[in-house]
Amino acid sequence: GEPVNYDGMTDIETHETGTAKQTKVVIGRANGWKETDFAQDIAATDFMANVGMQVNEYWDDRDQETLIAILDGVFSMTGADNKKFVDTHTYKVEKPMGPTTLNIAAQRALGDNKNALSMIIMHSRVATTLENLNLLEYVKYTDADGIERTMDIARYNGKLVLIDDSMPFDEKTGEYTSYILGRGMLGYTPVQAKVPNEVVRNAKEKGGYTELITRRRRLIEVYGMSYTDKATSSLSPTNKELADGKNWELVTSTDGTTIDPKAIAIGRIITVEDPVEEETEIGG
Repeated sequence: GEPVNYDGMTDIETHETGTAKQTKVVIGRANGWKETDFAQDIAATDFMANVGMQVNEYWDDRDQETLIAILDGVFSMTGADNKKFVDTHTYKVEKPMGPTTLNIAAQRALGDNKNALSMIIMHSRVATTLENLNLLEYVKYTDADGIERTMDIARYNGKLVLIDDSMPFDEKTGEYTSYILGRGMLGYTPVQAKVPNEVVRNAKEKGGYTELITRRRRLIEVYGMSYTDKATSSLSPTNKELADGKNWELVTSTDGTTIDPKAIAIGRIITVEDPVEEETEIGG
């Protein structure tokens, strides 16, 4: 609301803050691996121990794929207010990512709140374009011996860069999609499975084998977005269902108004990247 004049004579007015309901969904996934005793006897290697060391990294990658599917779904929403968010938070150009692309996209989405964006997820082809233009700045650190080293963490226009080849790419049009995010726009909560990990033995089949079974449940929420469940066939949506715009909508207040799109620090950039030019070495 608008403030009143504080002059010792004017009464101060109070205003109720808005209340809204956000619907969220828990996402469940499971996978397992097995190895025969005989293979371990032949190779003298504990294969299951090797698998166990990679499980956390495996599930981190799956969570990343789920996150991208969710963002695909958010930017596939329909309906008047939802479409307005998609349109104003999308910047599409028929050329490669360049020096000003991110800055323009941020301003189109958030206006004077554009500095709320702090991270961009892009395909390695888009990152290669920026590298060739010297627009990616890799973070450096100094170790205990005073030696400066370059890390595999980059920044573009001051934003943290995450490179992932599962980002959307249209082979027909050559369009690459990149997502820009602000701090606090995504919520991640592990939800306990009754038995998250277990080892199962089969002593007879194929001379005996061991199985490692893993189960994961996650709640990944998007600030300002509700999961509608309109196009979901089970109690845990698949990545395809998460990417379906019918399952997402802007949070609506009790008075029927939707959240201000400028309050949602999420954006999408669609660029067309030129083919990578290969240098040919000609000998004499």
